[in-house]
Amino acid sequence: MPLILLSGYPKSGKTHRSQQLIANFSTRIANSDEPRIKRLKIEHISDDTLGLDRNVYATARAEKDARATLTSAIKRTLTRDTIVIADGLNYIKGFRYQLYCDAKAVQTPNCVVHVGTPSDKCREVNDAAKSAPEGLPYESEVFENLVFRYEEPNGMSRWDAPLFTVPFDDAEPPYDAIWEAMIGSDGQSKVVRPNAATVLKPATEQDYLYELDKTTSEVIAAITTWASDHQGEAGGEVNVEGSVVELPTNVPSLPQLQRLRRQFTQLNRQHTLGKGRIRQLFVDYLNDSFQR
Repeated sequence: MPLILLSGYPKSGKTHRSQQLIANFSTRIANSDEPRIKRLKIEHISDDTLGLDRNVYATARAEKDARATLTSAIKRTLTRDTIVIADGLNYIKGFRYQLYCDAKAVQTPNCVVHVGTPSDKCREVNDAAKSAPEGLPYESEVFENLVFRYEEPNGMSRWDAPLFTVPFDDAEPPYDAIWEAMIGSDGQSKVVRPNAATVLKPATEQDYLYELDKTTSEVIAAITTWASDHQGEAGGEVNVEGSVVELPTNVPSLPQLQRLRRQFTQLNRQHTLGKGRIRQLFVDYLNDSFQR
């Protein structure tokens, strides 16, 4: 059943919004006469439920381990009869993409609920929590770093869609819209068909990883060659064997491009993409990333 991914600045009220969704959806389940609805259960997964300290985000290694713990918990819980509410920062678009792939792989819908509390308000809440007995604040340096690195969800990106933004001064999230998108009110369960980019299965082509590495490297090489030939130009289009990379005004550096390539290959190492689709999917991934 659905994966509802909350995202927002630290101290933006994600857990409060999660509890609102849990209360509303629990009532709907209890009052429903449909067998498929009656058997649903809700799982709330967060740093707190997993026993993760807020300041694991102080170091890259600890943060990576924390994300791995969160991912494992979500994947274990995703079943046909469970609504999973993932209550966390979820501030890295590559991480949201990974969870999108995990949801698609088990043929369940997913959405992102963006808790749109401004950073100044979040900072006030965090500062107030420092003097509260059970405030659970972030260290100031950690808080500022997380706000700086936050990659806001974009409903135009397939892994962030459908996207529901909840302004901080709204009393409640859009319950009906989220329920309809994830559960449905037509008596039919929402079934997502996995595609070649997301279904998890053993790689059957022996040279798949070689092709993945080779093809993505060729795309990066084409971009760097274009950048070398067009120094000083603000963006442009790079045609890579029929696939068009749309470079932003500030052309990414080679280290930035290599980082995106590593993210893409890591996310797709266990996926059997058709070799003919690798280039276009990587170009799509780059274009989505450049939009941010």
